[in-house]
Amino acid sequence: QQSGRKYNLFLKRRLRIDKRHQSKDSIFFRDGVRRIDFVLSYVDDLNKEWEKKLERRKEFESNLQKAGLELETEDKKESEDGKIFFVKIHAPWEVLITYAEVLNIKVPIKENDIPSTVENPLDCVLFPLRLPEKVMHPEPDYFTAPFSKDKQELYLINDESTFFSPSMRNRIVNYILTRCPYGTEEGKKKFGIKRLLNNGTYTAAYPLHDCQYWKKASDPNCDSERYTLYMEWARFLRFYKEQPLVLIRKYYGEKIGIYFAWLGFYTEMLFLAAVVGLICFLYGLFTMDENMSSKEICDPAIGGEIIMCPLCDRDCEYWRLNTTCESSQYSHLFDNVATLFFAIFMGIWVTLFLEFWKRRQARLKYEWDLVDFEEEQQQLQLRPEYEAKCTQKKRNPVTQEMEPYLPLTSQAVRFCISGATVLFWVSLIIASMIAVIVYRLAVYAAFASLMENTQTLQPISGLLTPQLATSVTASCLNFVIIMILNFFYERIAIWITDMEIPRTHMEYENRLTMKMFLFQFVNYYSSCFYVAFFKGKFVGYPGAYTYMFNRWRNEECDPAGCLIELTTQLTIVMAGKQIWGNIQEAIVPWICNWWGRRKARNNPENLYSRWEQDHDLQTFGPLGLFYEYLEMVIQFGFITLFVASFPLAPLLALMNNILEIRVDSWKLTTQYRRPVAAKAHSIGVWQEILNGMAILSVVTNAFIVAFTSDMIPRLVYYYAYFENEDSPMSGYINNSLSVFQISDFPERNEPKENPENFVICRYRDYRYPPDHERKYLHTMQFWHILAAKLAFIIIMEHVVFIVKFFVAWMIPDVPADVKAKIKREKYLTQKILHEYELEKLKERLCQGDKRATEKEFIATEGRMELSRAM
Repeated sequence: QQSGRKYNLFLKRRLRIDKRHQSKDSIFFRDGVRRIDFVLSYVDDLNKEWEKKLERRKEFESNLQKAGLELETEDKKESEDGKIFFVKIHAPWEVLITYAEVLNIKVPIKENDIPSTVENPLDCVLFPLRLPEKVMHPEPDYFTAPFSKDKQELYLINDESTFFSPSMRNRIVNYILTRCPYGTEEGKKKFGIKRLLNNGTYTAAYPLHDCQYWKKASDPNCDSERYTLYMEWARFLRFYKEQPLVLIRKYYGEKIGIYFAWLGFYTEMLFLAAVVGLICFLYGLFTMDENMSSKEICDPAIGGEIIMCPLCDRDCEYWRLNTTCESSQYSHLFDNVATLFFAIFMGIWVTLFLEFWKRRQARLKYEWDLVDFEEEQQQLQLRPEYEAKCTQKKRNPVTQEMEPYLPLTSQAVRFCISGATVLFWVSLIIASMIAVIVYRLAVYAAFASLMENTQTLQPISGLLTPQLATSVTASCLNFVIIMILNFFYERIAIWITDMEIPRTHMEYENRLTMKMFLFQFVNYYSSCFYVAFFKGKFVGYPGAYTYMFNRWRNEECDPAGCLIELTTQLTIVMAGKQIWGNIQEAIVPWICNWWGRRKARNNPENLYSRWEQDHDLQTFGPLGLFYEYLEMVIQFGFITLFVASFPLAPLLALMNNILEIRVDSWKLTTQYRRPVAAKAHSIGVWQEILNGMAILSVVTNAFIVAFTSDMIPRLVYYYAYFENEDSPMSGYINNSLSVFQISDFPERNEPKENPENFVICRYRDYRYPPDHERKYLHTMQFWHILAAKLAFIIIMEHVVFIVKFFVAWMIPDVPADVKAKIKREKYLTQKILHEYELEKLKERLCQGDKRATEKEFIATEGRMELSRAM
């Protein structure tokens, strides 16, 4: 009964609103004319800070009105929970044109008359992947020019209410909100909506979505672009369709548009890498039965007669080589000749990807009016936090205006603290990796004993060896540690970047990017680097093993090599990260939104206002895209740095990215408030990070092929040490294993039991036998193999780098047709502007304006002629 009374009271409150004959799903003020460009919300709590917050709000809203914005407040009685006030903000025409000039916003001056590019002959084949033309190009293409209040007649202003798109409008209002003062506290001038959100004066600030995502708006003046994006882009069933980038840019702004353009292009390029990787994997699968090494290991007469030395001290027993039969067969899937081809191919693929992306980016810069954006960013991206915290000022040598600045001594102290913090956390990662290595060393004996003595594990003992069990559990443990460290470091990185007080938004993002990437690079890749380049390389030999901290014996590789373990490590970390990332991105926001608005779902839709619906959604913060880029760049590292060990990595990445595009679009369209539109002409510092990883990937893959795989030792044996001309690879396993006399074991290493009274055991190395005068020293074959490995690394690196640089030189960064279009647009824009100025001068001359002299007229005409000539 009590809940029924509450619901009736709620309906009575809402009926008062319905008398105004306005839909609650409207994006307009109560008059139905003025569009809501931004919404602020707050809760009127009667606590100690209540009066101070009230005073701040009064001052802030008064200053917003002085800046020209119009406000309309929805009382808390009219909200769904009866607690939240909503302040709706509208920017009138005069404010829009004033700040459009300040922000250097480009607006249409003439419809584009440059012919579109020649039709693609594959259009008929690609037709099923295309979206309708009205979705891909919702409005005509125009020549644009920076807005100027004095030249309004020049622009194509058909309707003042729709001339500036909603994304432009919310960008202008946000610019005012971030710089509007709200008083003086502690002797300092305070301003900006961000501070008011942080101190609880307001609970939220956001622009509105234009409609509900599952149905069109009832208002004919609303474009329902959110609905179109959901139906054509954000549903998983549309995964095979192209992305409506123009509509994404129009609705969300260039910064989000460029991210989805990059992600889509990266996914398209992955298709080629995935196909080639799959072919290389199938080659390994089909040639598995022809692999001589695994045949010899599995042969009872060869592998069954080879007794291997124990893999740990005292507790481990002697074992026969053929117990690793299955793992040696599976290792051939990834350790074969195709591995070398794929490593070289990926070195070239990554260059093609980066070069073709530069071309795609250049085309987007032209199509989205971002060609001259660099200077605009320098002028407009000064952070309000920088202006507020830097109380000292100095004169700018260019503008001769007083600007805030941070003293050099303060900068140095902040950078020292920041650097020390980053160094500490990187050291923490290395310490955790060492802890995982110690875990591997400590539990190996336990796994070996468990599998030896447990009858239920005997059927799978051939597949699940102690080495593999240790590797899998260590990889899972490492993944958990990675996630925990990530959780804490993200907050630390933001804190130390805020402490540095970067001057511009771009500078802030670049600094945070470098800190987070450095941490994530070490965090995610350190375990893979250990398995690839350190495990099994510093083992020693029986009787003279090397120990970590003089206690734990270093790990050995499987007789078939360490590559299968690197593949296992890479698969678990990469797949685990992608699965966890998608759970975080999709399921968590959905659960939060469901929980937050479960009551509102029971109310009639016409009583659940548009600003309340959006208020109940999650916030897509200023670092929202940062985490999306970081996730993809880390994935890019997995498929390039270690791809020689796992040709299926690009295929996994492709499947993940097809899902990623739809998950990102779905959550942005349905689960998050509409982000404030922001400009960006490129993917920023991520481009340089990708370039650096592309160069590093050539080196890491060369080392993986040389030192982690068994390819070079096999090739050296094939050409220089073969024993049978008819079958050059026969006898390779016996040749790759050295002999140790069991009586030479020191007490520390000798197994407790030797029931079969073995005299010798074998181990993986190239050393002289116990009866040789150079007992247990490296043989000449060891040095030949080492020389071949180093020669291979040098040759492979030089070949791939030469091809990379040649490809980069051959492919221009800006397509020729885009260069021509940019030049023509600049010429036509200048011509239109000059003709406009000439007409104005003529009018002034006709009106007898003395200021418009004949010389000024001649000079303007001359400038037009000069422009035509150029």
